[in-house]
Formats: sequence, C-alpha cells, structure tokens
Amino acid sequence: MSTSEPPQLYAAREPVFPRRVSGRFRTLKWWIMGITLGIYYLTPWIRWDRGPNLPDQAVLVDLANRRFYFFWIEIWPHEFYFVAGLLIMAGLGLFLFTSALGRVWCGYACPQTVWTDLFILVERWIEGDRNARVRLWHAKWDARKVRLRLMKYLSWAVIGLATGGAWIFYFADAPTLLRDLVTLNARPVAYTTMAILTATTILFGGIAREQVCIYMCPWPRIQAAMMDPDTITIGYRDWRGEPRGKHRKAEGAEDLGDCIDCNACVNVCPMGIDIRNGQQMECITCGLCIDACDDIMDKVGKPRGLVGYFALTDEVRECGGEKPIPVWQHVLRPRTILYTTLWSGVGVALVFALFIRPEIDMTVSPIRNPTFVTMSDGTIRNTYDIRLRNKHGEARPFNITLYGDPQLRLAIEGTPYSSVEVPPDSTQLSRVYVMAPRGSDAAMLDRTEIRFWVEDLANGERVSKDSVFNGDAR
Repeated sequence: MSTSEPPQLYAAREPVFPRRVSGRFRTLKWWIMGITLGIYYLTPWIRWDRGPNLPDQAVLVDLANRRFYFFWIEIWPHEFYFVAGLLIMAGLGLFLFTSALGRVWCGYACPQTVWTDLFILVERWIEGDRNARVRLWHAKWDARKVRLRLMKYLSWAVIGLATGGAWIFYFADAPTLLRDLVTLNARPVAYTTMAILTATTILFGGIAREQVCIYMCPWPRIQAAMMDPDTITIGYRDWRGEPRGKHRKAEGAEDLGDCIDCNACVNVCPMGIDIRNGQQMECITCGLCIDACDDIMDKVGKPRGLVGYFALTDEVRECGGEKPIPVWQHVLRPRTILYTTLWSGVGVALVFALFIRPEIDMTVSPIRNPTFVTMSDGTIRNTYDIRLRNKHGEARPFNITLYGDPQLRLAIEGTPYSSVEVPPDSTQLSRVYVMAPRGSDAAMLDRTEIRFWVEDLANGERVSKDSVFNGDAR
C-alpha cells in the first residue's frame, strides 16, 4: 500500500518583476499611457457652454436629472439606444482588432494594462529595477524594506485616490464636487465611491497585476475564436533561434541558432511568460519582448526580428525560405472586412439617428380606468396623459391639437388655452380631455382613430402620436 503524499493542486503565486526596457514598442506604450491617462483625468474639467439653464461640463453623467452630456450631444433616458450602439461598436471594434492584430487592445490601451504600467513605473522608481526588486522581495523585513514598501504603497494610494476621484467627477460638476470634497461637505456616497475605487485600483493595478488578465478577464479565453492563421501576433522564430545556447565560442557553436538563451524576453514580460514556448493564453502582445530581444541582437551582431509580429502563415513561408506576404493582405481578409462593415454600419446608423432626432418629443398614455366617462349632457369624455419633452435650453410654448373626427373637442386641464409652456431641457406631464358630443359618430362607435399633434410655436417643429378614442357603442 502506497503511503506517498497526494499531489498538491495549489501553487502559490510567483510575483512578476518586469525589467526596464527601451525600444519602439515601449515608447509607444508610454505615449498611449500618457494620452489615455491625460484624457481620463482632464476630461471632467473641460467646459462647454450649453446656455444658462444647462450644465457647462463637457462630459457629464447627470444621474439626478437622467441625462448624459457629451459636448454638444445630450442623451435622454429614452434614447439609451445610443449608448447600446456605442457598446456594440466597442465590441465589434475589439473583434476587429483582435482578428487583425491579436490582443493589441490588451497590450496597449486596456485600463488594466495602463494602470499596471503606471504602478510598475512607480515601483521601479522607489525599489529599483528587476534584480533589486527580486532581492527586496526575498529579503527579511528591516527598516529599509519597511521604508521602501511604505513609500511605494503611499504612492500607489495617491494614484488610486486620484483615479477614484477623477471617476466621480464625471457624475457631478467637477469644481463644485472638488470643493465639497475638500471642505468635507460632499455626500457620503462620493467618499464611499472614492474609497472603493481607490482600493480596487491598488488591488488590480498594483497587487494582482497579471492575475487580473489571466484569471479574471474572460477575453484570453475568447480571443482564440477571433484569431486565425492570418492574424498578426507576437511569436518567436524558432527556426532561426534554435538550438539556443549561451557559449558562442565553445566547440559546436556554429550549429547554434541566434537565440543566446539570455532570458531577456522573459525578464521584461509583464505576464511572466516565455514567448519562446509558442502562443500562450497569457500573452497580451505588448511588444516588450521584441524590444528586449532586438536590443540583444544588436549587441551580438545578429539581425533583429528573432521575436516579432508575424502571422502563422508567414511562419511556414519563412521556414521554407520564402518571403512573408505583405501586412495589408493579412489585415484585409473576409473576417476583418465583415467586422469593419458591421462596425461602420452601426456607426453610420447612430450618426444618422443623432441628426434626425427631433428637438421635441411626446408620449400619449390613455387613462384606462375608466376608458370613458359619460357627462351629464351625454358627452363622452376620454382622458389622456401627454408627456412633452423640450430638449431646448429655453422654455418653449407647445400647442396641442387633435386630428380625427371633426366633432371631437380637446381641452387641457388647468388652462383654457390649447398650448402649454414646457420648461427648458425637461419634461412636463399634461392631462388632456377629448370629448365627443352626444349622438356624434365618435360617441356611438366603440373605437375611433385619432392623432395628437404638438407644435413648437417658437420654430414650427411638429411631432405627432396616434391613439384611440373610446365611445359608448351600447
């Protein structure tokens, strides 16, 4: 009977300490990080004049008034299809870029990648490059380690606090909210949201790092369905690099490949993988291994490109001594053309819908309990709730008229006139009565089709809604 220990199914995480690297892809990532962080932190402070009765923040999610402002565009709750359309475009765009260039979104512009790069940059400033951080990780706790860790976590807390603070500025007037936060007059929900976002930013960007991309994000497991042999992604040219070896002056060195097994590509990888092992789910195609390998190739006098962007179909051609096909032929193929067409179609539809939407709108809700009322003189009366939307920045008079049986009469509750004034950028509910005299066709029929018209008396713009007048068919 065997007494051996059962295999351990759990392995503790090995922390990843990427080494600093310079090169074209690292420079590109710096630029993208600076631009995206700049957009995120500065956008709430951009002003946009919409008139005296509307907020002047360029981008604002006004939950209290159920509005979304984006520069000159204002989205109302019933126009949520614009937001849904943008989400569909984002999904199609992700499919398009992944099918053409692999996980370039993950490697360059994903918020998790951007903030992780920022946290690693701060960590490197405080604790040193890779070797110094590895030694510090394994060192015993002493005054120096406590001091460095404390400085790092305080710096991360500042970044996390700025991240959470910038996020809540999108939901209220930024200058006003900042003053209330500083003077401790802001609502508790603002401080709670900042605290939660600060903690999650530190956890995801500073502590979990690559674990978020590997275990929490579903995209690594979905990306395989978006990619095919013509997708351009990062790979290792093993037909050129193998067999690898470090001793270039030893006997048999002429039989070695270009890879000197220096592990530079592994040491710079933020995911802690070895690209030489082939395509892996964890790879985010950030290009840092390319920069590291090209730097080593320059030093040993070998041509660049041992690690680089290429398609699997190019691998077969290069192994056979053929030239790879042009990049545009990889990018322009049926799959990417289909995604581009769908993405463009949704975008054109959203733009078209944005420009044709009216500045006024209405909804008509017949009161069904009861469906009609018989007045003392035999008149049949129906009641309707008409909600008028004024999307202008000033109050507008709206005239309500009725089209249908000419014997029908219309009256608005609370006023002898046929028009109502709707406040700027708001909705107003008006109760409207439609009456049919005794003996008229509409009074004796079970249902009569009618149409309400609303006209903006300031510019003549009109909208209409169809409804039904209920009579007493008995």
